[in-house]
Amino acid sequence: MPDMLVRLYDLPDPAPFYQRSEAAGYTLRRAEAWDRLPLREFVKQHFSGTWAAEVERGFFATPITVHIGTKGTEIAGFGAYNVTRPDYFGPTGVREDLRGSGLGAALLFRCLESLRELGYAYAIIGGVGPAAFYEKTVGAFAIQGSDPGIYAPLNQQRRGDSDD
Repeated sequence: MPDMLVRLYDLPDPAPFYQRSEAAGYTLRRAEAWDRLPLREFVKQHFSGTWAAEVERGFFATPITVHIGTKGTEIAGFGAYNVTRPDYFGPTGVREDLRGSGLGAALLFRCLESLRELGYAYAIIGGVGPAAFYEKTVGAFAIQGSDPGIYAPLNQQRRGDSDD
């Protein structure tokens, strides 16, 4: 899966995405210190331990580099940036049964806007799965020659292709 690049200086208007998410009953906010353990468990349960470790790293930055979407008191999704590498968006995810509500796009915009506020002109989305979503939502495009990119050691480890 290749990496993708997003022009932060040319993002579409996020208002419709925020409005759609809000209309579906979600609240977006920057994570707080007390969210660290519940979010780590959420990510581990619904996604992976690797993603949970990456997200947890965002809690050691100031400000915290993780945004969450909640519905009532429950975590519904998250988006992280500057956790894998500087200027990287992700990991990000919305609970499977809540997808399609616009929450994922709203979290994406919140994180990309945070990167732009830090002075970045571009953001890298590493090891993209849903490329069409990123192309359509924020105009992202594939970085030629970026597959397997920085995730090669992790992918190799998952396949058990070690040299042992």
